[in-house]
Amino acid sequence: MVSFNEIAGNTLLFFLVFGMSATVDIHMLVAQLRNVKAIFMGVFLQFVILPLCGFLVVKFFQLDRSAGISLLVVTSSPGGSYSNWWCSIFNADLALSVTMTAISTLLSVVLMPINLLIYCKYAYEADVVQSLDFNALFIALTVVISAIGLGLFASAKIHSYRFNILSNKLGNYAGISLVAYSALMSNTGGETHMWEHGWQFYVGVALPCLAGLVVANVLTSFLSLNKPERVTLSVECCYQNVGIATSVALTMFEGDELSTAMAVPLYYGLIEAVILGLYCTVAWKANWTKAPKNISFCTMVSTSYEVLLVEHEDLKAIEVSLPKHDQDVNEKVNRTGDTIYVKYSMDEEEQCEEDYQNVNCMCINLPSHPKEASGYQLPHVPETDQQGGRIGVEFLPTTTNMQ
Repeated sequence: MVSFNEIAGNTLLFFLVFGMSATVDIHMLVAQLRNVKAIFMGVFLQFVILPLCGFLVVKFFQLDRSAGISLLVVTSSPGGSYSNWWCSIFNADLALSVTMTAISTLLSVVLMPINLLIYCKYAYEADVVQSLDFNALFIALTVVISAIGLGLFASAKIHSYRFNILSNKLGNYAGISLVAYSALMSNTGGETHMWEHGWQFYVGVALPCLAGLVVANVLTSFLSLNKPERVTLSVECCYQNVGIATSVALTMFEGDELSTAMAVPLYYGLIEAVILGLYCTVAWKANWTKAPKNISFCTMVSTSYEVLLVEHEDLKAIEVSLPKHDQDVNEKVNRTGDTIYVKYSMDEEEQCEEDYQNVNCMCINLPSHPKEASGYQLPHVPETDQQGGRIGVEFLPTTTNMQ
């Protein structure tokens, strides 16, 4: 029978994933689906690099059986929707994060047991796969995939920046609630004795997270991915689903071994939160995220630049040079109404060869199906460079619908 804890956890998980998916503009998601280089790198980091880091740490530090197996389970279990929350809060590439969540959730059903079968066998001659709760895995898979599908469908059909913003807030609140609920439940499972181990335990459990973070940044930089994409893939690589390791520990171990095995996911969860929090903050200050580095921390974590920057691009003014006389302007609109053609002439004494060739006509493309404005303004918009005496003008979003 399904317990209340499972229902509550899966409900919060659904609203977290739905909110993050509904935040993403459908065109941004389609673009990320075509970003084969980033997707393959994300899969490589999640299912090859971090499990390998866990195995090397277990062998190097000679961790005891309960701690080592628990660490191998942690490093083989992608974090899924929690990574969406981190990318949303710190304004990394949320569209890529949602895409990776859908792909890694599907792949984990096959690749996670394969990694555990290989690494646990070579490290301890243990069969961990039989201890996995596949029913829980398939329930989580159903929740995540359905939430992603419904969120993207709602984003495409409602076609409103305001809806995207409200969905992001829903996802953030659900994420905070899920983190708090998970922490509460982890403290009600009995004694873990987390602070009664040798230094090898603490260094060994923390090292895969640090090593994965370094490798992820090196490889994504080598591929010249966009900086927000590098931050997203680094988060995807390091943030793991510690709940699966807790479940395996409860199934496989008893007594002191259970206490040690339970301490691993609890300690790793603490370490990954601290390390990724510091990393994302440094990435923001290094201008690696979508949020400007010169705004306040509270403004950065409370503002969804994923939505506002897309809206800002839709509303951004186009630099033009106007003639002196209105009669010199000839404006036409095409049949669909999504393009304006403007052509104007200049007085002979004002014409120079460069101006006449470069600025005597222009074409303005307008969105054929404009989205409802969010009603929010960007807390900070970087000033447009002033070159050659021409000043770029930028508009901020308003509550007026785009027509």
